[in-house]
Amino acid sequence: MPRVPLILSVALFMESMDATVISTSLPAIATDIGTTSVALKLAFTAYYVAMAMFVPMSAWLADRYGCRNVLRFSIALFMLGSLGCAVSQSLAHFVCARFVEGAGAAFMAPVARLALFRITPAKDLVGATSWLTIPPTVAPMLGPPLGGFLTTFVAWQWIFLVNLPAALAGIVLMTRFMPDPVRLPTRRLDLIGLLLVAISLSGLVFGASLISMPVLPIWFGLACIALGVGAGAIYVLHARISPNAILDLTVFREHTFRATTIGTTLMLMGCAALPYLTALMLQLGFGMSAFQSGLLVFSGAIGALAAKFIVAPLFRRFGFRRAMIYSALLAGLGVAIKATLLPSTPALLIVALLFVNGLIRSIYFTGHAVLTVADTAPEQAGHATAIAAVSRPVASALSFAIAGGLLGILAPDGANTITDFHLAIGIGAILCGSAAIAFLASRAPSAAR
Repeated sequence: MPRVPLILSVALFMESMDATVISTSLPAIATDIGTTSVALKLAFTAYYVAMAMFVPMSAWLADRYGCRNVLRFSIALFMLGSLGCAVSQSLAHFVCARFVEGAGAAFMAPVARLALFRITPAKDLVGATSWLTIPPTVAPMLGPPLGGFLTTFVAWQWIFLVNLPAALAGIVLMTRFMPDPVRLPTRRLDLIGLLLVAISLSGLVFGASLISMPVLPIWFGLACIALGVGAGAIYVLHARISPNAILDLTVFREHTFRATTIGTTLMLMGCAALPYLTALMLQLGFGMSAFQSGLLVFSGAIGALAAKFIVAPLFRRFGFRRAMIYSALLAGLGVAIKATLLPSTPALLIVALLFVNGLIRSIYFTGHAVLTVADTAPEQAGHATAIAAVSRPVASALSFAIAGGLLGILAPDGANTITDFHLAIGIGAILCGSAAIAFLASRAPSAAR
């Protein structure tokens, strides 16, 4: 069992689970700190905005200070934010603490993947990556039932306190067992580019989040999105003339990276909100409790774990391009079938469907993690992992905006029917399946050869 990927997976597991673990605990947290569940959803937004703002720095920091040092710092910062959440007594305090958590989480995924790429021999990269991609696939499905369990039977503060020993263990294990990858020469930090990217990404994420949960008027969310698009357009022009752009967009000239990034953005737009939609459908439409629905959704996490044992031979058998096309199409089909579930559907059939869906998506995201850096030049690997990480919070926010916005349009009073959930899930199925188009339009990556 590979040691380094498992050590790195500690960071990815905390980062991925913490984004969703509070979803079932919002009412209890809101009551304790004297606010409403709707207002508390700003904590989700703060987390994703922080990630979007600080991810672009990850490649530069990793090359300047070393992957291991940056990872240890990010885990420590994340731990500080978790402690702040646990002791929060007001909405402002809680949202600020979630922002600190998001800032720490911003460096975890891109730097962990960069470290794995630089440490692992090419022949072992698929197997090592399959271990590394399990946490971000499993954690979003584990988060809601774990949060519900701790809130119901212990206290909501333990959602965050459990991060402390895990974070300390991660820091100790990295210090003791993880080699520090070779550092590449760094250029001067592109402060103008960093500011433009931060405005662009935070505007997109914040605006999309406001549309999906209208705490503020919808026009304000649209204005934030427009600001984000404008800043992004200016950054593209800036990156063309800057010799040390914070995100080197020339990496998109490499066809494998381009196809992988476009395809995975579409996949995330389709599936990021699915655990949320599925849990709501099971609770509001099927009459299940939060804990019952969480347990059913968790069957997808078991499927993601099972994928570890077939992913390497599958990629060897079909090659990366065909495997990505097939997994995207099957993911879309699986989600489409989910849109036909009814209260009369046997629970065992629901479990089987969610298990298969989790398995297929795990296969896809393993391929994504490998192909992100497979054909890029070593000096551009940091930029590739940073851009891939940047797309995640943006695509996830758009996924929730589409799902939440559609449910809000169909039932402004919040009384959504099963048909409403079927429609929202069906749109997710189309987006998941459309990820295959990016690979159909691309030639086979050299990694497949």
